[in-house]
Amino acid sequence: QVQLVESGGGVIQAGGSLRLSCAASGRTFSTYAMGWFRQAPGKEREFVAAITSRGFSTYYADSMNNRVAISRDNARNMMYLEMNSLKPEDTAVYYCARKFTSSNNYKSQRDYDDWGQGTQVTVSS
Repeated sequence: QVQLVESGGGVIQAGGSLRLSCAASGRTFSTYAMGWFRQAPGKEREFVAAITSRGFSTYYADSMNNRVAISRDNARNMMYLEMNSLKPEDTAVYYCARKFTSSNNYKSQRDYDDWGQGTQVTVSS
């Protein structure tokens, strides 16, 4: 089991930028893919972005329209999500998660097992 802790959330005005961080425990961080998901009030949790174990490939939700960038630093057991041009509809709790399957589907929550507690992002208009 991997423990994940998100940070970097907060209240930001529309149009602003934010960087979320995910700290992972354990010595095997570099061996598995990771992802970011979010859950807005009254909505189901949805995929945001994912990155392969060594960071060679990244995947994004179409709805993010190139406004986010996922990255990782395996030497520090860290993953990041850069978000730009934030909109009020980006308001949500953002979660990082570990992908435990070897499937090529990076967007399904069912392929992820360990989850962080989430960090709140609130975008004001």
